[in-house]
Amino acid sequence: MDVILPCLDEASALPWVIERVPSGWRPIVVDNGSTDGSAGIAERLGALVVTEPRRGFGAACHAGLLAATADIVCFCDCDASLDPSLLPLLVDTVREGASDLVVGRRRPTVAGAWPAHARWGNAVVAGMLRGRTGVRIRDIGPMRGARREDLLALGLTDRRSGYPLEMVVRAAAAGWRIDEVDVPYHPRVGASKVTGTWRGTWTAVRDMASVLREPTTRTRARSVGGNL
Repeated sequence: MDVILPCLDEASALPWVIERVPSGWRPIVVDNGSTDGSAGIAERLGALVVTEPRRGFGAACHAGLLAATADIVCFCDCDASLDPSLLPLLVDTVREGASDLVVGRRRPTVAGAWPAHARWGNAVVAGMLRGRTGVRIRDIGPMRGARREDLLALGLTDRRSGYPLEMVVRAAAAGWRIDEVDVPYHPRVGASKVTGTWRGTWTAVRDMASVLREPTTRTRARSVGGNL
């Protein structure tokens, strides 16, 4: 398995994150313009480091997807808020062919781990998603797993905060089986670029709302369960 870890100035969190990637899985750290030495730390810890100069969460995630070679890939934040050791919970049903995309539903472990404004923004977008696609997931979370070739076939184009939502919208249009698994959500290490501020949250909600306004053509993609 490959684990895609988008990274922007996460030097203090990287050791914990990388050491918790399951044994035999490959961490792919996508450096998105860090100035704190994150790339060098990741290399010393044995990760494959990919440089993505274009800023944006989606740009980093997609660069990691293009660099990955495993059949099944996972995405996880690189700030120690999510535990990579739990990723097998997400991919078991993908590997068995029972799911095509599994998303981790964040469950805060302590008060303040997920700020109220960020939870509000997530709830608004999840409600819009249900109205648009009928997919009843409660969190547009960054931890997820799916088959690499299927993801590439979706033709994802967003390179900002809308990337995780676009993945779900296009997967729904392709008839994917989309499931959700609860995962603990810890206070992040270091300053947040998105959920830590109202401005960051609003930017993410705006990016995701623009994704939901776009027309989506039905995409065909191979899956373990057969042709969709």
